[in-house]
Amino acid sequence: MRIQHSLFALRARPNGLDAIRVAVAAPRLLGRAVARNRSRRRLREAFRAAIRDLPNRPGCDVVIVARPPTASAAFADLRAAAAAALASLAGRLAAT
Repeated sequence: MRIQHSLFALRARPNGLDAIRVAVAAPRLLGRAVARNRSRRRLREAFRAAIRDLPNRPGCDVVIVARPPTASAAFADLRAAAAAALASLAGRLAAT
């Protein structure tokens, strides 16, 4: 399953577990190592908080690819986008 957002691209696949495993990638398009690492940390934290707040956690593996606006986005925007993406993902997984 794919979810596209202006801040990130998300791909997920069911894993048969009761946990959501997350991997975050940041391409060189984001800039130097400092900018890429900061973007990865911010996305990882936004998704960690969104997963904690998710009422029903589908077991899936999630890969998140950061996009250039991630570096300058407010953390509240990242967290809202992560929550919306996970809610959409949970709805799609429940429908299958």
